Amino acid sequence: MRKCTKCLVPETVDTITFDEEGVCSVCRQIEAKKDKIDWADRQRQLDEIIAQYKGKDLYDCIVPYSGGKDSVFQLYYIVKTLKLKPLVVRYNHWGYRPKVEDNNTSVFKQLGVDVVEFTPNFHVVRELMLESFKRRGDFCWHCHTGIYSGVMHMAVRFGIPLLFWGETSAEYHSWYTFEEMEEVDEKRFNRLMNQGITADDMYEFLQGRVERRDLWMFDYPKRKDLMALKVRSICLGNYIKWDTKANVALIEKELGWKGQPVEGVPPEYDYEKIECTFQGMRDWSKFVKRGYGRANHLLSIDIRNGRKTREEAVEIERQYDGKRPASMDWFLETLQMTEDEFYKYLEPHQVHPWKFDKSNFETGPVMPDFDKWDRTDLSHIPVGPPKTPAE
Repeated sequence: MRKCTKCLVPETVDTITFDEEGVCSVCRQIEAKKDKIDWADRQRQLDEIIAQYKGKDLYDCIVPYSGGKDSVFQLYYIVKTLKLKPLVVRYNHWGYRPKVEDNNTSVFKQLGVDVVEFTPNFHVVRELMLESFKRRGDFCWHCHTGIYSGVMHMAVRFGIPLLFWGETSAEYHSWYTFEEMEEVDEKRFNRLMNQGITADDMYEFLQGRVERRDLWMFDYPKRKDLMALKVRSICLGNYIKWDTKANVALIEKELGWKGQPVEGVPPEYDYEKIECTFQGMRDWSKFVKRGYGRANHLLSIDIRNGRKTREEAVEIERQYDGKRPASMDWFLETLQMTEDEFYKYLEPHQVHPWKFDKSNFETGPVMPDFDKWDRTDLSHIPVGPPKTPAE
């Protein structure tokens, strides 16, 4: 596979392009972020936005929140630096790890915020996970759509027009550049998040296994309702220069936020994607489809920010990417899937020129909290279409 001559990004990454020097579009975007963006002017723009909303209603804004590093930082920044009163909205994807709940309790108590959480029916979630995995090679459709459309539903229901998300997608992909002032709107939702599958589509795909009303949280709200509210759904990373490592250092110091090991993630990045039990399998699915994993992504960020040389990064990537997660059997049991079926469903989604060899990999280490992950027995509750006798 062709890779960026500066970072480690391969040609199989969505939206990636290479220039005549072989440097990827994301590396060029980060250069522009450093050299071409007037961040003082962006701060002035942010101040103008805040002046329109602060103190005007029950809440000044909504902060979508998972308990990962980015949402914790954005909540801290909004409360302590911008002095706003937010409503914290959580979409519970059924994968929260135990330490995340401890972190969240501490953060909410210290910052003094109101919190609303929505947890969808897990029978419905399992159906959505299996169906989206078969169709897109990604079992996280319910999470992508539930987080983004679900939070917008909460904005409409509570009458809160301003929403603050975290970094922009330009930090990692080329759907948008830093000059475009990306907003988290319906266009972005359809471009990045729902994988070309609407809630109506999903209802048809599931052939009666869920009711249409079970999917309301995965529908984007009606445009007329969003227009009536005059919603602004913006990325904080458009207005402040986002630096993940500095943000993590801040929330560790000010809030006592704690990281933990994650499958496929080098120990020095113990702040990355700590909130989800399914993360190792999500990254493994990506490796099977595209030939790169979470270490590649993190190391590329450090190369762009001058924290790693490419040579150092290549060696670390070799040690951590491409290992079958120890949680795989747990995951397969959850979706009532065999390992052979897992690879069969992913094969059509492999991106040329990558070709996965399922006979040539090793299993990664077991996570320290694995014995505390939920093991509710659902073997008596089938997921997916009824199987024929031959199956």
